[in-house]
Amino acid sequence: MGRLDGKVIILTAAAQGIGQAAALAFAREGAKVIATDINESKLQELEKYPGIQTRVLDVTKKKQIDQFANEVERVDVLFNVAGVCLDSPGWRAVE
Repeated sequence: MGRLDGKVIILTAAAQGIGQAAALAFAREGAKVIATDINESKLQELEKYPGIQTRVLDVTKKKQIDQFANEVERVDVLFNVAGVCLDSPGWRAVE
C-alpha cells in the first residue's frame, strides 16, 4: 500500500526531467497519474509504467485546457511543472 493510493494526480510537463521523475515517483506510491506534455514521443515512454496515463496537452492553449478539464472526473493533486521563458523565441501568451 502506497502513500498515494487512490489519489488522482495531474502533472504537466511530464515527458522528461523533473516532471517525468515526479510522475514515476507518484505512480510508485500508488497514485493514478495523468501525465501531460506537448512532446508526444517522449510522453509515450511513460505509458509502460503502471498507474500512468498520458495525454498530449499544450498548457498555453486555453481551448485544450478547457477540453481536458471537462474530461477529468476528479483531481486530488495538480502539479504544474510546465513553464514558459518569456524571452524565448516563439513565446506567446495563452491562446
